[in-house]
Amino acid sequence: MTAPATMTRTDLADVPLLHRGKVRDVYDLGDRLLVVTTDRVSAFDHVLPTPIPGKGAILTAMSAFWFGYLADIVPNHLITTDVEAMGPQVAPYRDELRGRTMLVRRAARIDAECVVRGFITGSAWLDYQARGEVCGIAIRAGMRLADPFDEPLFTPATKADSGHDENIDFGAFARIAGTDVAAEVRDLSVRIYEAGRDHARSRGIILADTKLEFGFIDGRIALIDEVLTPDSSRFWDLHEHKVGISPPSFDKQIVRDHLKASGWDGEPPVPALPADIVARTAARYRDALERLTT
Repeated sequence: MTAPATMTRTDLADVPLLHRGKVRDVYDLGDRLLVVTTDRVSAFDHVLPTPIPGKGAILTAMSAFWFGYLADIVPNHLITTDVEAMGPQVAPYRDELRGRTMLVRRAARIDAECVVRGFITGSAWLDYQARGEVCGIAIRAGMRLADPFDEPLFTPATKADSGHDENIDFGAFARIAGTDVAAEVRDLSVRIYEAGRDHARSRGIILADTKLEFGFIDGRIALIDEVLTPDSSRFWDLHEHKVGISPPSFDKQIVRDHLKASGWDGEPPVPALPADIVARTAARYRDALERLTT
């Protein structure tokens, strides 16, 4: 992986900007898209003023690995991560884009997040404590925080452009995607989770849950966006996992914990991050990449 200097924003003057998200800048190349992953980091629905160096390159490299690893299960939108092969529109910017950019096929997105949960944690744990169920699915009594489910749960959510996604039941998902497509996507999501879970476990990592996106390319369901990265998945160290506590994860949890402890009220202005929080977060992302992909 060759990572350019820390990047928080791109401005490709000759390429139309389609969307600037919390982390990614997406450019329109007609039937293809240019997805640039910056080093921006968000927490509690705000983009922080302090980037995490190398984060964009790590997320890009990890998605590229998983797209290849999962290709026998489902096709995907990735064309290349090689900036030298992205064409004349990209050529003037290749030095700044190298290592953090995917050229992908444009897809007709299915407008829902496809979440698969293998362990009870996060919002699933809160739901279970309150109602004895997770996203409308009845769960056996007696589970403890960070326990594995008897089998992976498919818990879709509406995709929000801002704010939090909202969990929906399978019936609502079927109304969005169509009954047959919803069933196929559910089965694919679980297969992807299981493949990722088994590979991660062989590297000493637990895949607790993940969020996937799908769309149609040439009439076929394809995996799109990012896949099985620390920004879209909850990874735990196998040796740090203890039932009854929430294990530390390979992501920006360090950032969230710091912001909570700082007393920030969640409203602008968003505080800058101290150097030690940045360094520890960057190290956690690097560790996940190295252990999962090498």
